[in-house]
Amino acid sequence: MPRDSSRGNTRRYPRTARLDRLVQAVVADALERTDDDRLALLTVTGAHVDPDLRHAVVFYATRDAKNQEDVAEALEEARAGVQRVIGKEVRMKRTPQLRFERDPAMDAGWRIEEILKNVRTEAEGG
Repeated sequence: MPRDSSRGNTRRYPRTARLDRLVQAVVADALERTDDDRLALLTVTGAHVDPDLRHAVVFYATRDAKNQEDVAEALEEARAGVQRVIGKEVRMKRTPQLRFERDPAMDAGWRIEEILKNVRTEAEGG
């Protein structure tokens, strides 16, 4: 979970961590119910809600490398509706404004997997 030290206290408390997991689950469920084919191969991997509850970053991963722009566009189109779902299902002082970001850890893992697969193929063939 990326931390921005410029925002002051970066310590994560159990309540905040629970809220992160709850927002992740609600967003994943809302996106699963979305009738947009561009989001079919999407996985919500995490969420980070700011302590003031004004903003939240939702991390996602998709193996559909060809359509990254389409996925980002679909997420932006679904953002307002997902925020409404959070407002209805999660009891919070305010509903955070969502921002979607690709999960860099998942991308790195897939790159490593591809490299290892190539090394294995070269070792078997060479």
